[in-house]
Amino acid sequence: MERRVTERFPLNLPMTVRWTTLSGIAEAQTESQDVSSRGIYFYLSKQIEDGSPVEVVMTLPNQITSVGRMHVCCIGRVQRTEVIELNRIGVAVQLEHYEFLRGSEDVRGLVAARI
Repeated sequence: MERRVTERFPLNLPMTVRWTTLSGIAEAQTESQDVSSRGIYFYLSKQIEDGSPVEVVMTLPNQITSVGRMHVCCIGRVQRTEVIELNRIGVAVQLEHYEFLRGSEDVRGLVAARI
């Protein structure tokens, strides 16, 4: 039975994922597999614990925004992970908050206060 409330869109958008670990903050570059207004699904080569807070910064292309490239910073929690194959983990994140960033904002400096 389908439990999704919002429609998913198969979008492959470049993104940076940040999460906390026992030794600090981890970061990985990847791309989205699908996106909805309430969640994102992507693949990582590292395991993230279910329930972990994450920050995802996606780059939206001009074709989506019509005003040039734009970054969106999403804060959420890992809903579930699934091992697809060695070094390929599917990650589903439920979004709690997101905001569009102005072009001058430093995307890399956002993580410390957010996760």
